Amino acid sequence: MLKKLLSLALVATVCPALAAGEADIRKAMEERLGTKVESVTRAGYLGLYEVYADGNIFYTDDKVSAIMIGGQLIDGRDMKNITEERMRKLTAIRFNDLPLNQAIKQVRGDGRRVMATFEDPNCGYCKRLARELQMLDNVTVYVFLYPILSEDSVRKSKQIWCAPDRAKAWTDWMVEGKAPAGRDDCDTSAVTRNRDYGRRLNISGTPTIFFADGERVPGAVPIARIEQKLSQIK
Repeated sequence: MLKKLLSLALVATVCPALAAGEADIRKAMEERLGTKVESVTRAGYLGLYEVYADGNIFYTDDKVSAIMIGGQLIDGRDMKNITEERMRKLTAIRFNDLPLNQAIKQVRGDGRRVMATFEDPNCGYCKRLARELQMLDNVTVYVFLYPILSEDSVRKSKQIWCAPDRAKAWTDWMVEGKAPAGRDDCDTSAVTRNRDYGRRLNISGTPTIFFADGERVPGAVPIARIEQKLSQIK
């Protein structure tokens, strides 16, 4: 039901309810959306409440008489995107909780700065990101093979994971365009576990980047922004 709502409208009106507190709003929203609500907090604008459910932010009033679906809340004073800022906080993780043993580890320079990416080998934006990441120095990049686009993505991921030098096989394909041609019948359970783990994190697109402070950034962001972020993290 939630996916149907998201695809149908930006703003959906519903029948009024007598919600007076956050617990009541949670219950009413779960009934309307048909999914578990993770959190309900005051948005701080227009008397709205922020409702976080299924990886999405919704807004509603204290009576759940209207629900804003897919909209962005902007602070009119400084034009700051409040929804985007809150999404960064709500989707953040503990970097040390990532199963790094299931990732391809690439170290450049002293490797003191760290980041992780979830990528599909057939994703064009992932290839662009892989090329740009070659410009970074003193960084360790953990690449989680996350084949979600096609069966060929699964096959390539398994071939790369089975390669004697996984980092080289990944770079050869993503940067140089040299397709992996080795075996794909080694223990590739890490690829399956990555997909299961990514689903639990609501990763629906590639690339998705995680920084050491836990911030999640979807998409192939400019290398200057990545460099700036890495430099800010102590």
